[in-house]
Amino acid sequence: MMGTEDVLRLTVSALMTRTGERQGDLAAGLGQSQAQVSRKQAGKSHWSLEDVDLLAAHYGLHPLDVLAGPTHAVGVLHGAVPSLQAGAQALAVPLPPRAQPESAPTVEPPAPDAPSAAPDQAPAPAGTEPEETPQQPCVLCGRPATLELDGFPQHLTAEECAAAVAAAAGAVSPPDPRPAPAAPAADREQPVGAAPEPFPTVPATATPAAEPAAPEPVPPVGPTAPVPARPVRSAPGYASGTLVEQITDRVHEVLASCSGEVDMAQAELVKAAIPDVMTLLKASRVGGRYEHSEFPPTAEILRKKSQKGADDIWEGRPKWRNPELFAAAKKGERIEVTALDMNAAYLSALKCWLPIGQLREDTSGVHDPKKAGVHLVTPPDWHHDDLPSPLGARMEPGELWVSESTLRLLLDCTRQGLADAPVIHRSLVSGASEALLEKLRRALAETRKSALANGDELTVAYVKAMYSKFVSTIGESSANREIRRPDWMHIIRSKAFANLWMKAHKAYKAGLQVVEISGTDELHIAGDWRTVFPEGRELNQVKEKQTYVLGGKR
Repeated sequence: MMGTEDVLRLTVSALMTRTGERQGDLAAGLGQSQAQVSRKQAGKSHWSLEDVDLLAAHYGLHPLDVLAGPTHAVGVLHGAVPSLQAGAQALAVPLPPRAQPESAPTVEPPAPDAPSAAPDQAPAPAGTEPEETPQQPCVLCGRPATLELDGFPQHLTAEECAAAVAAAAGAVSPPDPRPAPAAPAADREQPVGAAPEPFPTVPATATPAAEPAAPEPVPPVGPTAPVPARPVRSAPGYASGTLVEQITDRVHEVLASCSGEVDMAQAELVKAAIPDVMTLLKASRVGGRYEHSEFPPTAEILRKKSQKGADDIWEGRPKWRNPELFAAAKKGERIEVTALDMNAAYLSALKCWLPIGQLREDTSGVHDPKKAGVHLVTPPDWHHDDLPSPLGARMEPGELWVSESTLRLLLDCTRQGLADAPVIHRSLVSGASEALLEKLRRALAETRKSALANGDELTVAYVKAMYSKFVSTIGESSANREIRRPDWMHIIRSKAFANLWMKAHKAYKAGLQVVEISGTDELHIAGDWRTVFPEGRELNQVKEKQTYVLGGKR
């Protein structure tokens, strides 16, 4: 039997085919790498529930539509199938009793050719007995359910949902002599397994003998519509609205205290960035599946050798120049180069595999994808003169300690046939999650995106201060006394370097020449880079820093 995740992979493939997207396009829309999407589609890693939310936002669907299978998802995408969102929103509409008391006002049935009510109206079912308990739509299938769990009506098993759907289909199957609206006609043509029509337009009883009366046409309800008794459970957005509001409220509060002086407010916000981002982190972890350790014992290799010195971890910071192109430039060849700047490199890098608890030694020599930490490895030789090494500027041969992000990049290069596999001698790891900082990252990213759209450079500077100072102080810095995770610091920084390397590799595969790569966010390219990278200031875009001619004056 096909599992839920298998169905989701088929759905993703179908949506990509219908929209003409490739894995790289989808990855950019999700804020992930193409390699991550490829592994998830190949079954080597899992699509998470947070990924489902991102997929739904990317394709403009409800998460339930994404999980309902490829036929339904593609049908909703093209407007041929009603979305399950309407059934979910019906939870907010309390159903009246099956029969109105004598004192209650009655509703005259419409003429046979009268149009159906608006989709957001909840007509009262008719033709039922007054003593029966009102039924609510199941949150899983949208059909009537008499039981409630945690305050929400639902069937207890998938079999009950299927039986309810089948019973409702039998109740409305007899031909109706009246002209049928367009939506039910399309619903009758749906293939087996397609999502049923949203609950408000389906009878509340599955008894064929009692056909419900059609509701009286009601004009569209405006903003003054009465508030339903039960709150609507809307689909999760890209980021938690509470966290985004917390950031924007903080900006408004400081700006007001500074009497509207932007420079003064920016200085205050940057000064408070560390405690503010730690408060935001704690808020983002409320209700999380894991309780991470904030002060686990620090392994010796993660301790600085001196106050201003470094520890033993090699982060793979890129610093590379294409020897062939620079040699050609010295011989007089002119090469037009564009220096590209990666946007918010450390913010994107917050999505990485982080260890949850204390690091413990593992000498198996095998990488466990569900764990993360630091690893003592012998890296493979690199034989590509026109592409930088994933280890960056390291020149010394032999063993070295690398972080989780660097090791995963080396293993990814092995899968792509670029190099042999690294030899793992020893690891210090813990159970890991790629979503440990995901809510924090989404809130910062969403706030930054909105601020850029509104020209709010004050909020952009505040967000940058929060994520950059978070990364730089979670190690052994005395500026942040709320957490000490040098392993996190190395993994996040290495992830930023790995993301930059993957950008260089993407340009290389597209036929462009990689001229230089340096720092955390600078990539020099020869060729039409706009055919490979979208231009802009968002996370999945790049911006032009400068252009120059190699071999002449910059």
